[in-house]
Amino acid sequence: MKRRPLYSRSTGTRPTTTRRLGPLDRNPSYIPYDFDEGPTPRQRAGALWSKVYGKHQGKVLVAISVLATLAVVGAYDLIQPEQQNLTQRKLADAVNLVLDERPRAPSVASLAYARIIPSVVQVNGLEEEDPASADVPDPLPLPGTPPPPQGQAEGPPVEVPATPEGVEEDFHEKYTAVGTGVVIDDQGTILTNLHVAAAAKKLKIIFHDGTESEAFIIGVKPESDLAIVRARTLPDDLVPATLTASNTLRPGDEVIAVGFPFGIGPSASFGVVSGLLRTLEGQGEGEQSIQNLIQFDAAANPGNSGGPLVNADGEVVGIVTAILNPSGIRTFLGIGFAVPIETAAGAAGESPL
Repeated sequence: MKRRPLYSRSTGTRPTTTRRLGPLDRNPSYIPYDFDEGPTPRQRAGALWSKVYGKHQGKVLVAISVLATLAVVGAYDLIQPEQQNLTQRKLADAVNLVLDERPRAPSVASLAYARIIPSVVQVNGLEEEDPASADVPDPLPLPGTPPPPQGQAEGPPVEVPATPEGVEEDFHEKYTAVGTGVVIDDQGTILTNLHVAAAAKKLKIIFHDGTESEAFIIGVKPESDLAIVRARTLPDDLVPATLTASNTLRPGDEVIAVGFPFGIGPSASFGVVSGLLRTLEGQGEGEQSIQNLIQFDAAANPGNSGGPLVNADGEVVGIVTAILNPSGIRTFLGIGFAVPIETAAGAAGESPL
């Protein structure tokens, strides 16, 4: 059976249910509060901030920027390490630390020494004849040179100095002459002083690599106290020195003397050219003067005689020949003399150019 629809008996209009909009719907940032208790502190602060910000927006932003800057500066000061007093000692330590860590280039003198040292030899004189070499003929002398002297040379006699500390006690008892020489060509020609080479009956040469050999005088130039020597045995890696004319020298130029002072060495001493064209008068009766010498102040002592005097490039400019000490003691006082390499090499038939 079909049911009849039911209708309300009320004659009035039924009110429509609607939701009233609250503060949160109109303003999401609005925070409701209980009207009975009044606004909370947070609500009052928010209202005050909104009022101030709306009225003084520019000034507020400037104030915020200043406060942020001050905060950053304060934080930076807090994290900075404590300032230290910079004393002279601390400053010196800092400078030394920087210098110690800086790569060091080799000095001019060390480079010159490294270049000349393979050509430097030790020249020692012995009294005893070596029977094993008695039947070996001497090398032929160079053309145009006088015969080698017999026995003691005409040059200044060799005095044996007191044995210095660090030298073997029997060193000067073993050798009657102690000097230096320099190899100037591939054939093993050696330049040294005549007063070294002619002071003994037998010469012994010790090369840079340790090779030892008997040697003979093949030429002399007494007026310049020079001797040209050849060794019987030459090392396989013989390195002749580079020669250069001494006329390029000027007073004040740097020079290095290389040799065996008192048999110690090879040793290097550094100095400058003190003068040119010097004359050294003979020290004894009948001794002739030596002219056209290079004066230098690099330390030289007995044993340096015959050694090379080289320039800053390691090129031989002279042969060390004498020192001057007014007291008569044969030790260095700052005045040394060298024969120019033009004179020395000319005696051996070589040209320094």
